Amino acid sequence: MTESLFPSDVYSRRLTRAAELAADRGLDGLVFGTGPDLEYLIGSSVSSHERLTALVVPVAKPGSGAPARPVLVLPAVERGDLPASAVPDLDVDVVLWADGEKPHRIVADALAPAAHADRPRIGVGASLTADHLLPILELTGAEAVLAGETLRELFMRKDDAEITQLRDAAAAIDRVHARVPAMLRAGRTEADVADELSAVILEEGHDAVDFVIVGSGPNGANPHHDFSDRVLCDGDVVVVDIGGTWGVGYHSDCTRTYVIGDAPDRATEAWAVLRAAQEAAVAAVRPGVTAASIDAAARDAIAAAGHADVFIHRTGHGIGLSLHEEPFIMEGNDLPLEPGMAFSVEPGLYFEGDFGMRLEDIVVVTEDGCESLNRGSHELVVAGGAHGAGAPAEGEK
Repeated sequence: MTESLFPSDVYSRRLTRAAELAADRGLDGLVFGTGPDLEYLIGSSVSSHERLTALVVPVAKPGSGAPARPVLVLPAVERGDLPASAVPDLDVDVVLWADGEKPHRIVADALAPAAHADRPRIGVGASLTADHLLPILELTGAEAVLAGETLRELFMRKDDAEITQLRDAAAAIDRVHARVPAMLRAGRTEADVADELSAVILEEGHDAVDFVIVGSGPNGANPHHDFSDRVLCDGDVVVVDIGGTWGVGYHSDCTRTYVIGDAPDRATEAWAVLRAAQEAAVAAVRPGVTAASIDAAARDAIAAAGHADVFIHRTGHGIGLSLHEEPFIMEGNDLPLEPGMAFSVEPGLYFEGDFGMRLEDIVVVTEDGCESLNRGSHELVVAGGAHGAGAPAEGEK
């Protein structure tokens, strides 16, 4: 098992930076519910179900002095989870509440010292559900904005420690993919392979398996197929998309496509298109370009080859403490890329009733381009056939 927390000073800096950025953007406070926000800010993965758990970060206006300490509003029944977080080592006040009490009033009272207007503006985390947000807004009279969008610099730009986590997770999932060709043999089922993959993901150092997709033949044409009892056959194209949770909660996510035995000509031809499109999109990543432009780089290459109608999803999604987060690499997202942003680049081709294929790497934007965290082969790899496991399909290099 890897370490479950960063050093406490990492979380302390994040809380301070969150308050500073919120003040710069005219917010009076921040409120976060359970989920990735709490993992990021205080190292807590507590899940309080329908009960309210909220981290309140009061914000001082510039020149008004130091803000009040952050407050963690926590159901008393969840207090046993506190030692597993960074909270005991942070300047965070903990207020426990019991069933029958009014936790939304506690949140409102914690925000009150920071309010500097008749209608304060507060940044709220995306995981704060409506049944908790609405009572808080009613009690405070506040206007709510999404904290993730307002504090983009904090949440979307990964620091060096986070990038190290993502890099290590990617290396581990690459090691899993290196073992896949030996798993894919005619006569096995998708479920057989998925069970083996789940065990290997853990063997290679992940703390949990997030998902396993083994899409063979026509099942591969469904991007979100997971696995089934379908028996693998010679000539099958097989999409293998896998990911796990690593270290302090960061994620891996990588897709490669394999073929059992001899690759059909239509598959090798389609793969050449897909590989070129994926690599063109990665090559286009650099600071200042938009998320939409990366999607366009992949989509235009696929459209030029006559396959626009079978690329049916966005090109990528952000990754970190959430498996899917901003920036989303898709048409219409004019968000400029910045150094430290991490996301997948994963175009796919899906020929309904026949086969599908996808090629996915996680990349991190650098000062002058990007770093691809996944280093595995971009070939259509032959498994379980006359070429021998791990050989490139005919025509591949």
